[in-house]
Amino acid sequence: MSFISIQRTPLSDAPSETAPLDATSFTAICLAACKRLPTMRRTTEAQRLDRLVTAGAWTDAALALIAIELPRWQLRRLAYDEGEWHCALSNQRDLPDWLDSAVETHHPDMAMAILDAFRAVVSREGTPHLTQAPVRVIQPTDSEPMLCENYC
Repeated sequence: MSFISIQRTPLSDAPSETAPLDATSFTAICLAACKRLPTMRRTTEAQRLDRLVTAGAWTDAALALIAIELPRWQLRRLAYDEGEWHCALSNQRDLPDWLDSAVETHHPDMAMAILDAFRAVVSREGTPHLTQAPVRVIQPTDSEPMLCENYC
């Protein structure tokens, strides 16, 4: 059975961080956090993700999931230090580290570190839609507009 055909569950029902990663837990994480994936059953990206999950390629599957669900976000850093993988996802990768507001997580398993970063991005701002344009907020001021045309 394809993992894409399973019903959605709340994000809080996703497997715990200590559970080993398998097809069931990966599917639960995907379907709890993903909004676009269930509607993409026949696309090549979703079929590739399904093949990766079937093969047990969890790191590649996690990166493919980020590419599908969060196209503006990219892997900024993935490093192994003192028994844990440190993962940072960024939506402005060209900025220096000190200016970027990257989401950083860590976990002993590399694929779970990437999936934790994915869940952190989704819970922080929700899944952005490709058709949704960023909205610029204009701050109100105390001044009034004034017409300054000279018709003389």
